[in-house]
Amino acid sequence: MDYTKKIVYQSNYWYNDGLRRAQIRDMSGAVSSLRRSLQFNRENIAARNLLGLVYYGVGEVPEALVEWIISKNLRPRDNIADYYIRTVQAAAKELETVDLAIRKYNQCLTYCRQNGEDLAVIQLKQVTAAHPTFLKAHQLLALLYLHTGQYTRARQMVRLARKLDTGNEITLKYMHELTHQRGKQRRRTAKKKEDAVEYSLGNETIIQPKHSRIREMASHLAVANIFIGAAIGAALIWFLVAPAVNQSENERMNEQMREYSDQVKSLEAQVSAQTRTLENYRATGEEVEADANVAQTTQESYENLMSVVSQYSSGEQSYSDMSDSLLGIDRDTLGEKGQERYDEMTELVYPSACSSSYSSGTESLEVGNYQAAVDSFHKVVRMDSEYNGGQAMFHLAEAYLGNGDDDKAAAWFEKFLEKHGDSDSAKEAQEQLDALRASADEQADGEEGEDASE
Repeated sequence: MDYTKKIVYQSNYWYNDGLRRAQIRDMSGAVSSLRRSLQFNRENIAARNLLGLVYYGVGEVPEALVEWIISKNLRPRDNIADYYIRTVQAAAKELETVDLAIRKYNQCLTYCRQNGEDLAVIQLKQVTAAHPTFLKAHQLLALLYLHTGQYTRARQMVRLARKLDTGNEITLKYMHELTHQRGKQRRRTAKKKEDAVEYSLGNETIIQPKHSRIREMASHLAVANIFIGAAIGAALIWFLVAPAVNQSENERMNEQMREYSDQVKSLEAQVSAQTRTLENYRATGEEVEADANVAQTTQESYENLMSVVSQYSSGEQSYSDMSDSLLGIDRDTLGEKGQERYDEMTELVYPSACSSSYSSGTESLEVGNYQAAVDSFHKVVRMDSEYNGGQAMFHLAEAYLGNGDDDKAAAWFEKFLEKHGDSDSAKEAQEQLDALRASADEQADGEEGEDASE
């Protein structure tokens, strides 16, 4: 078996394993197997379409659409992914419901970080009602019920999540925790029964605490303690209260002083506590604002990425426009799957966009439109700094030089020489850099002479 056949065989093997797992609703296992199938053969259309169906089955509609769109791009004709996409797009109201559910779920995560479990529970109930297959919403609601001690409701949510995905590790962990809590409750119930006696009286069952000698002795001692306490109290009144009457005035003054001192200490403690509370509120506000900014950036990155995927599929936008959208995406804010989609789209879009921008920059440089040349070559360098053997960097330095920005020109000539010092343009770059340095030294000497004469 040659290498190509072996790769196809491995891809089909993991596809069959993913299909088997999906049939028994082991969605997590199916995703893992299908991802491995696509690692061996990214053009395995059946595996990619099935992966989209699995994502759709656990409520991950955006992830499902991404897989089907990629599948359609790989095989435009005779592809069932086209039917899936049209079916989802036809149900516009359902798509709006899914989008709203995802937004509410993200808001619930924010509530949880801010200790707003009650608000999160209320909103998650709405999410699970509107989007019943949203696995993550069921899991988060089960976790909140666990956290607040509502084990019966948590058990119901875990069962629903188990029906959606029988092999999900998070769901299985919650089930284990619920089993552990049930064992604790049973032990407490058994202990209470051991401390009580049940007997029937007619049609009624009466439960009474067990009779023991220790409890009898304790009751007798309690009665004795009451009498002893009364006697001691009378003695204290006789020996202590009477002499204290003669010193009541001094004691009253001392008591007032103590009260004043306690009041001062109480006020100081209140001021200190309020100061700490104010500082905590300020710190919390800064953290919430930072989290909101990160969430906004992440959302914009995902929206831009999905827009580029859709534009590439439709063919209505130019590679230059799509590359602008990709350059505006912060890759670090994307998750692992989002970064994979981002890398796939850059591999498809950047080569053509680099070629177009490089040609435009060359034309602008030839006619002396240096600012336009700077914009074009800078875009090329952002997409691929090594484009055309580093010539994009070299021409960007020339454009900055023509535009009168000597500092940036020198910086780009240095970068070009560091990476391409043995290229044909290296000699010219070195001459330009030497000339810029000499000019900078002459200017510095002239400024020092003027300062000395003053």
